[in-house]
Amino acid sequence: MKVVVKLCVLLALINIACGKPNVPDSPFPAYDHIVVVFFENHEFDSVINCPDAYYFKELISDPHTALFTHSYALTHPSQPNYIMFFSGENQGVTTTDRPPTSFTTPNLAAQLVDSGYTFVTYSEGLPYPGFDGDTYGRYARKHNPVANWMGPLKNQVDSALNQPFTAFPTNYNELPTISFVVPDLDNDMHDGPISLGDAWLRTNLGAYAEWAKTNNSLLIVTFDEGNYEPDGNHIVTFFTGDHIVGGSYDEIINHYSVLRTLQDIYNLPHCGNTKTHYPIQSVFEERER
Repeated sequence: MKVVVKLCVLLALINIACGKPNVPDSPFPAYDHIVVVFFENHEFDSVINCPDAYYFKELISDPHTALFTHSYALTHPSQPNYIMFFSGENQGVTTTDRPPTSFTTPNLAAQLVDSGYTFVTYSEGLPYPGFDGDTYGRYARKHNPVANWMGPLKNQVDSALNQPFTAFPTNYNELPTISFVVPDLDNDMHDGPISLGDAWLRTNLGAYAEWAKTNNSLLIVTFDEGNYEPDGNHIVTFFTGDHIVGGSYDEIINHYSVLRTLQDIYNLPHCGNTKTHYPIQSVFEERER
């Protein structure tokens, strides 16, 4: 026993000397790819009970899907929710108006890039990579948080991380580590009906959802906020893909919980309010130690 203990200590010292910290095993799968898609302005019940939400119901009933029955957005209106999901706080933004300056605060994209991973947001209707206008057709900048951090300064990111949805890879192995997908104002259900968003999800991400189940990848579907009904901003959020224990989960989560989970999966720093929120661990298959 003493020999084994000494050997473990020696190996730990070697790792430290070589610049490899002795990091404990993570309870999370080491996903190759995670895609997060955002829909808009519908309470949980209005989606779950919608007779036209055929694909949502198909995904939710899949044995590779974990549905959170107590998931909540953080505020109204839309834009602060996206910014909080992306950076852990609202950065002083409380409206849908364009922020007066670019931010230099910690955020998910910069953390991933700084740690050797990759990130891209794919926005439907964005006219070209790095576009920084407020609107273009049915595209709305207020739903695309990475646009607020484009630049050369600390915690800012290259404009190439802000891509049109037409750039979303057909070979899913080419996806970045984490990507955000933002449908346009019709297809995200902001202006269009639930049936339109449901059909858009099947058409545009259905193949990825199926592929993810056997390719160490994950699809997260969530909503930015509810629709101002007195239901506490109760929204649909579910994880579907590989290493997921399917079923309904009643733990209370919000946008900060999901961001904290993404940070912990890749051993990233915690920023803003993720420091005081627990990651979601219950839905993942238990990993062998």
